Amino acid sequence: MDFKEWEPIYESILKDMGFSREGDEQAALILSDMLLPSNSVDVSEIRELVEGRDVLVCGNAPVLKGELDLIDQDDFVIIAADGATAVLMDKCMVPDIIVTDLDGDVEKEILANREGSLMVVHGHGDNIDKLESYVPRLNRIVGSTQAAPLKNIYNFGGFSDGDRCVYLAKEFGASSIILMGFDFDDEDVDPIKKKKLKWARMLIEKIVP
Repeated sequence: MDFKEWEPIYESILKDMGFSREGDEQAALILSDMLLPSNSVDVSEIRELVEGRDVLVCGNAPVLKGELDLIDQDDFVIIAADGATAVLMDKCMVPDIIVTDLDGDVEKEILANREGSLMVVHGHGDNIDKLESYVPRLNRIVGSTQAAPLKNIYNFGGFSDGDRCVYLAKEFGASSIILMGFDFDDEDVDPIKKKKLKWARMLIEKIVP
């Protein structure tokens, strides 16, 4: 993702959501300092997993559990959006990649990471405390931001965990992207989540037919 292309969208999201760019930038700097050769990996490892493959992106809507019964795990590279990881792990399905701002069941994410999941850990203005608590317990990390990228912190596009999964798959050359566990019209969410779902739908429709 070219940040110059992403930046106007990002600024519109910040204005709509009432979030702080400065907070996102601070989180990116903190995450950057936490990533060391011992706990991080090069983004080429994502490309090796994704390029030319059929990718299943799992969101955390309540429908996910039932939808997973309809697929063969071996047919896909599985990218889990944060809280979807717990659903997958409960079905003994270890995701290949977890895209997370550490807001879900992080203990399940740590377990998946120990079993091989690559972690795309996202820093933003509201999760600095979680970065400081959980990043030291993780390995195979790639750092991400929704603000300007840094030397070891990337912006692949997307805003919330689910749409960032889709943008990641697109960025690294997935041959197809299938969504499971997405409900953009969920009425059982708070107003902030509704806004996030609105943006997720719009962003995903930009790149997935």
